[in-house]
Amino acid sequence: MPASRPRTAITGARSELGKLLAGAAGSIHINVSGQQANTLLHDGHAWKDFARTARAGTRRAVRAAQEDGATMLVHASFAFVCAIESGESVEEPLLSSVEAILECEALALSGPVPACVVRLGYLYGPESANLRAYRTAFRLGRPYWSGSSKALQYHLHQLDAASALLAAGRPRNAGKVLYATDGVPVSFMELMDAFARRIGRAHPLHLPRIAKPLARVIIREEHMQQTALAMPPQAPKPRVPGWKPKFTDYRAALDHSIEAWGD
Repeated sequence: MPASRPRTAITGARSELGKLLAGAAGSIHINVSGQQANTLLHDGHAWKDFARTARAGTRRAVRAAQEDGATMLVHASFAFVCAIESGESVEEPLLSSVEAILECEALALSGPVPACVVRLGYLYGPESANLRAYRTAFRLGRPYWSGSSKALQYHLHQLDAASALLAAGRPRNAGKVLYATDGVPVSFMELMDAFARRIGRAHPLHLPRIAKPLARVIIREEHMQQTALAMPPQAPKPRVPGWKPKFTDYRAALDHSIEAWGD
C-alpha cells in the first residue's frame, strides 16, 4: 500500500482562509495568521490588537515549520503595503499595522526554514462572514463607508488566494516576496455597489464624509484610511510563478459567492 502524502500544515487553520487550505497535500507550512484583517469588509475592527497577534502567529509558524521538517514556509501577507512602498503616505493608526506586517515578513524570511512571502489582494468570497454581514446590512437599507471612487485597489477571491499560497511553496521561490491579486484595480465603492445591486439594493447608500466623526462610533479609522489608500495603477509584481487567478472579474467573483451561499 503506497504511503500517503504529507499534509500541508497551517498556522491560522481556523481562519476562513485556513479552512480552505485544510487537507492540501504537501510538505510545506503556510502561515495565514493575521489574514482576517486582509479585507475591506470588516470596517477596520480586525486591526484591533493586530500587531501583537500577527507577530506571535508568525513566530509560531516559524517554529512549527522547523519542528515539522517543512521544506518551505509560505507566509501570507498584504498586497496593499505596495502602495506605501510606492510612495503613498500612511499615518497612525494604520501605520503601526503596516510596520507589523513588514516585520512579520522579515521574521518569516530570516527563519531557519526556506521561506517566501505572498502578498495577497484584499480578500472576499463565499467563506467571508463579513460579506454575509454586508448582505444583511444592504437588505436593511443601511449605508456604508464606501471611501473614494478614485482609490483603486486590488482584490482577490478566497479560492484564488488559497491556490496562490499552495503554488508558491516551491524551493525556487525561497527568499522572494511575491504577489497574488486579481490584477484589475477597482475601488471598494464600485465593488460593494455591485454586490448591493446583486442582492436587490439598486441604490446602495454611502455614508457622507461629513458624517466621519459620527461614523467612528462603528467604523475604525484604519478602515477609513484603507478605503482612501490607492494602490499603483499597474498590478504589483512579481506574481506567484505558474499561478493564475480563476476570478479576474470581480462581478463574476461576486456572482460565484452569492451562488455558493444558495440561500
